[in-house]
Amino acid sequence: QVQMVESGGGLVQAGGSLTPSCAASGLMFSRHGMGWIRQAPGKERETVAAISWTGGWTYYADSVKGRFTISRDNAKNTVYLQMNNLNPEDTAVYYCAATAKYPLGATQTQHYGYWGQGTQVTVSS
Repeated sequence: QVQMVESGGGLVQAGGSLTPSCAASGLMFSRHGMGWIRQAPGKERETVAAISWTGGWTYYADSVKGRFTISRDNAKNTVYLQMNNLNPEDTAVYYCAATAKYPLGATQTQHYGYWGQGTQVTVSS
């Protein structure tokens, strides 16, 4: 049974930082592409960052480029999203997701087959 558990969300003031993490089990983590997808109220899901199985390829949405960094530790079956200089527009539920079909990385949300339960990130102005 695949489980993906996010932690590290929370409430932060504009300009602050958070680093959510996602621990995966029940899958061959090192063979999966990983992504962080967010969904704000009334908006569609958006892939904000993605990383290949080796970590050699990464992707960032334009809205977070230069502020967010995705990384992974295959020994710990964990993926991280370092978020700096947060602003209120970053407020959303952040989901980690895994794809076996696209181990080199995936930018589209429909390419991910396994999802965590999400962690809320709220940025106050």
